Amino acid sequence: MKTRRIGTVDVSAIGLGGMPMSIEGRPDETRSVATVHAALDAGVTLIDTADAYHLYADEVGHNESLIAKALASHDRGGEVLVATKGGHLRPGDGSWTLNGSPEYLKAACDASLRRLGVEAIGLYQFHRPDPKVPYAESVGAIRDLLDAGKIQQAGISNADPEMIRQANDILGGRLVSVQNQFSPAFRSSEPELELCAELGIAFLPWSPFGGISRAGELGSKFAPFARVAEAHGVSAHQVCLAWLLAKSPTVIPIPGSSRPATVRDSVEAADLTLTPAELAELDAA
Repeated sequence: MKTRRIGTVDVSAIGLGGMPMSIEGRPDETRSVATVHAALDAGVTLIDTADAYHLYADEVGHNESLIAKALASHDRGGEVLVATKGGHLRPGDGSWTLNGSPEYLKAACDASLRRLGVEAIGLYQFHRPDPKVPYAESVGAIRDLLDAGKIQQAGISNADPEMIRQANDILGGRLVSVQNQFSPAFRSSEPELELCAELGIAFLPWSPFGGISRAGELGSKFAPFARVAEAHGVSAHQVCLAWLLAKSPTVIPIPGSSRPATVRDSVEAADLTLTPAELAELDAA
């Protein structure tokens, strides 16, 4: 597996997003653990999770606990950088809410530490800006967690260029990652991707296939991805990930998965090289 860098840590060029294993339509635990193990067997060393990846109000952190269990039962589990997030909540009625207060973020980090069973979280990310809380206060809490040694590296998610610059300043130049939505269907984060490339900050595109419910439409709605995939004898999903990887050495896709087969397909994108003409065609899709 080829590697890329998040701060001081080398990780696999393709990560694994844990969200589908814990929200609507999630599989049973056995298949989820098999999915994580398939990722590790294929060389994945980055797994993205969050305390808000759950269904019911009484199971906050479901995905974190699941990931921790899967890693503990695999001999390569200790080689993985686990990235989790705080500041987004699911009350249990299907909605998503926000809490970016410093007090909440620090308590959420403590809870994530317990669920993951670690002394320090490898990468902790502020999940989503809270309009009710000044952004500087939320990021200040992440800085405090970093200074206290509770997290080893700090990131932000769902941020615009101004937020990226502000967060990096508040963190004293220690911002290592930005996790924003980016896919063939959602390209409005191009300015953030370009800024991260300029600053040497890892850019982690979430929902790279367009979301769980639309992932199967990739090849049909964006015909060039299907054409390029056919030319290489691979899936449109592999082409999508290779297209993202080609945008910048700082890009590290984190496709979500809940099946071993889809993990194995995704990781092969790290070895897929697209021509300049193919990349131009995909950019124009």
